Amino acid sequence: MKILKTLTAMALSLTVISTQAQTEIPQGFTKGSIVLADGSTLSGYLKDNILKDASVTLFTEATKAKKDYDGSNINGVQLDNTTYTCIRGDFFKVVSQGELSFLQKASDASGKTSYNGLENAFINGTEGKPGDYFIFNNSTRELKKVSKKNVDAVAASFFAGCTVAIEKAKTVNGDIAKVKDAVELYNNRTK
Repeated sequence: MKILKTLTAMALSLTVISTQAQTEIPQGFTKGSIVLADGSTLSGYLKDNILKDASVTLFTEATKAKKDYDGSNINGVQLDNTTYTCIRGDFFKVVSQGELSFLQKASDASGKTSYNGLENAFINGTEGKPGDYFIFNNSTRELKKVSKKNVDAVAASFFAGCTVAIEKAKTVNGDIAKVKDAVELYNNRTK
């Protein structure tokens, strides 16, 4: 009987602890961080609204407040084990990173209204739709969509001087996700 009372008390304690943890972190939020436009980082819990409206919501335990950040106001997001970079209001999943980054579009911010103080502006966003792949030159900030139709031309432009990367890009046979291998060859060309 004494053991039963002890087990019951332990179960109640665990239920209380579990309930307290659930009330502190809102449902639908996961641990993550945001890199602001000035390069500073905010950590807490994020709600992924990337596909829905090109934004994330940050909840911090210290303030118990929620704040929305859209892709035009931040540089990027770390959500679980996935890194996103923001370019012209859109979120891009980072597939491979280096001098050139291979990205997959995760949002469509075109036509979205952004506010700068009291003034509003419409975001042009980037070409393409969520799921499309892009190559991004981190030094020139050039972003180019890669498709079955233009993979050879994009490879020749971005991988200039690296024959092995150009040849690798030519072998993707319509599977644009495999361009990642060519980007990595280019990024490792001097190693």
